[in-house]
Amino acid sequence: MLTQLRIRDFAIVEELELELAAGMTAITGETGAGKSILVDAIGLLLGDRADSDMIRHGAERADLSALFDLDALPAARAWLAERDLDRDGECQLRRVVARAGRSRGYINGVPQPTQALRELGEQLVDIHGQHEHQSLLRREAQRQLLDDYAGNQALAAELAEHYQTWSRLRRELRELRQAASERDARLDILRYHLRELAALNLAEGEVAQLESEQRRLAHASQLLDTSQRLLGWLSEDEESSIADRLEHGLRELEVLSRLDPRLAPIGELLNAALIQIQEASAELRGYAQSLDLDPDHLAQIEQRLSAAHQLARKHRTTAEELPALRARFEAEREALEHSETRLEALQQALKTARIHYQTCADRLSERRATAARELGERVSAALAGLGMLGGRFAIGLERLEQPTPAGLEAVEFQVSANPGQPLRLLARVASGGELSRISLAIQVIAAHAARIPTLIFDEVDTGIGGGVAEVVGQQLRALGGGRQVLCVTHLPQVAAQAHQQFKAEKQTDGATTHTQVVLLEPDARVTEIARMLGGLELTANTLAHAREMVENAVLSTAEES
Repeated sequence: MLTQLRIRDFAIVEELELELAAGMTAITGETGAGKSILVDAIGLLLGDRADSDMIRHGAERADLSALFDLDALPAARAWLAERDLDRDGECQLRRVVARAGRSRGYINGVPQPTQALRELGEQLVDIHGQHEHQSLLRREAQRQLLDDYAGNQALAAELAEHYQTWSRLRRELRELRQAASERDARLDILRYHLRELAALNLAEGEVAQLESEQRRLAHASQLLDTSQRLLGWLSEDEESSIADRLEHGLRELEVLSRLDPRLAPIGELLNAALIQIQEASAELRGYAQSLDLDPDHLAQIEQRLSAAHQLARKHRTTAEELPALRARFEAEREALEHSETRLEALQQALKTARIHYQTCADRLSERRATAARELGERVSAALAGLGMLGGRFAIGLERLEQPTPAGLEAVEFQVSANPGQPLRLLARVASGGELSRISLAIQVIAAHAARIPTLIFDEVDTGIGGGVAEVVGQQLRALGGGRQVLCVTHLPQVAAQAHQQFKAEKQTDGATTHTQVVLLEPDARVTEIARMLGGLELTANTLAHAREMVENAVLSTAEES
């Protein structure tokens, strides 16, 4: 629901902030006072094209924002969450239009492209009388409304799942048949490659082991010479080894420690060093004895590594990846060798999936046909009460040649606004007033199936008056019982039915002109409706009539509840 609208330097609005409530809200005022500016501002927030002409004269930019309560809109909250834009059940749309012609859009303070504003806006507001935001003009929305009206949500979701299964199986079967046409040639290639890989028989991780061993064997002489030289320095040189010199020093230090006990800790450190040197010598001696100087073994390792790298280059991979490549080739060979069995299984699964889809689609088609007839009759009956005598509304179900995720038919809303005229697509109805009244009738009748919480009717009462205008007002008020309805109107019969009323006023100081929109208190509201009834001169009778209209609307609502 739209809870707040802020406008600055837009058209002839200098600065404006409105707090909006649930129910029906009427926006009234003199012709040219700027009533429709609010609708234009909301349209811009919903992604309409921006133009620098929209900026108030003398200002550098227009700044507009709207705040929405999303507590009852899980789909909109999910849309925001998917894009990391969610914010505690609220959503702010903002649009800034600069004099240079640049326009920037924001969702919850984060810059977003106009398309994102449009996508989200279609879940928040439906503007009737302006084609850009009227969801009922879109075939997808028409189908969705019909399914919601008929209670087809679960069946439609089941159908979409059957379609996805059927499509996936068709794709797999197509790919398998394409592979089958090249099966024999591919099998020959795979078997040849696998013979080469099996002959090498390279194990996982073996390349790293071979390279390590190759490095060791290639430098075995250097390793042995250095190890023996170090061993001599440490312990095996009888005249000057480190171990012998330490032993000699320890014996002398032991004698001195008897003269000065403070030398004892030094002796302990040297003794520990001697022990470590002896252990290192033992380890080094064992290492030197283990060194392999066999050139034949080195040649074998180098030959195996060479074969591995050569085969890897052939397959444009690394030697380390050859075991994994062999596993992939074996899996592919296995699949191709059993492709006939898989082909038969897929064909049977596809047949079963098609039956499931067809059965579900037929049930959905029957339910849609029944609901289309019922909804068409109810809307047609409502059109007469809205001043469209002889008007007809129908829902066409055009059979499609190919199955779709949404079923086997396209849903088309059709209307004939005048007696004797053929039914035409709703999207091609020329008159904005007729389109608004048709939309109103559909929305009121299908209100229980509604998804969009805020409806805006811009001049819905164009070309009507008297009793018809009162019916339009009653319908809008009834619709406001479960939805938020904003209505720009010039008819007192409609305005009197509103739960709250704003008045647009044009003010000027001789140099500048600007529009203000104010919420009318009860007495001011009666005065405004009296102006709409009787013009500039307000009489006692006119004021009494206006008060009676407002009170009757309230009483009528109380009786209905």
